[in-house]
Amino acid sequence: MKSQLRRYALFALVMVADLFLSWQYPARGSEAVKSALDYLVEMLLFMPPIFVLVGLLDVWVPRQIVEKNVGPDSGVRGVVISILVATAAAGPLYAGFPVADALLRKGCRLANAVIFLGTWATIKIPMLMMEVKFVGLPFALLRLALTLPAIIATGYLMEMILKVGETGRFAQGAGEKNY
Repeated sequence: MKSQLRRYALFALVMVADLFLSWQYPARGSEAVKSALDYLVEMLLFMPPIFVLVGLLDVWVPRQIVEKNVGPDSGVRGVVISILVATAAAGPLYAGFPVADALLRKGCRLANAVIFLGTWATIKIPMLMMEVKFVGLPFALLRLALTLPAIIATGYLMEMILKVGETGRFAQGAGEKNY
């Protein structure tokens, strides 16, 4: 029961904030509720295809392939593969979380999963093409040169922090046995 309450605490907090805004500032409150509903509808449209893809990934890709290419012993190859796969992604970042979770369940190294998510959020190919078109190639290359090392460092730092601080899911790698 306590874990269920914890799971929905953020949602409840947003509802309380929306109710408070509606009570104190009706115009802003209705805008907040409208925005939240629009976001919810967008998520409901995106998530079913993502869950289908995650299901296919779960069934079609053997654990040994994930462990070999992005697992704990993958090294630089795992980082490169994580970056390349995420640059080809399309869709909002929240669509990447189920994919990263599926990769972690298949034996992906935590650092590579974080690199995958960071790349998904900032270095997708369609986003780079729009960036080059609107702000120019030098800007895009400089941003890429600054962003990529930060993403990689964040992945390894997050893995180090979570391994030190937790004894659960990520402590011994993120394989199926740790769930």
